[in-house]
Amino acid sequence: MPRTPIDRIDRSILTELQQDGRVTNNDLAQRVGLSPSPCLRWVKALEESGVIRRYVALLDPAAIDLSVNVFVNVTLERQVEERLEAFEAAVVQWPEVLECYLMTGEADYLLRVVVPDLAAYERFLKDHLTRVPGVASIKSSFALKQVRYNTALPLAHMRA
Repeated sequence: MPRTPIDRIDRSILTELQQDGRVTNNDLAQRVGLSPSPCLRWVKALEESGVIRRYVALLDPAAIDLSVNVFVNVTLERQVEERLEAFEAAVVQWPEVLECYLMTGEADYLLRVVVPDLAAYERFLKDHLTRVPGVASIKSSFALKQVRYNTALPLAHMRA
């Protein structure tokens, strides 16, 4: 949770850092209209409060031979806490799963799986997904083209 309500300066800092997490403190301060010392304190406060969780490098999947995106709907035999926990404990162990959501609707979970090719996805299914106790059905959809991909969260709703 934010330490206090997010204000205009917080939004400016967060917007800049979402676009370039490696920006220097001096450049960030200039972009958001602060001097370097207060800017650094502001960023540290956002980090300590958990608003900024971590910094990462975003890789080009095609450049590292991971261009196959598969969206997988998984339905469990029963939605009981024990089965949900077992499935979630398994999923967090698989590096191919970039995202996993507990869903409403027809499927219990939606996963985004990234693999180099169809053979790798078949192995992932056989070696992992089909071996989790309580999985009733698995429906896979293959992305043909990525139309939009963004990691920056929208901040316009946070008016100060």
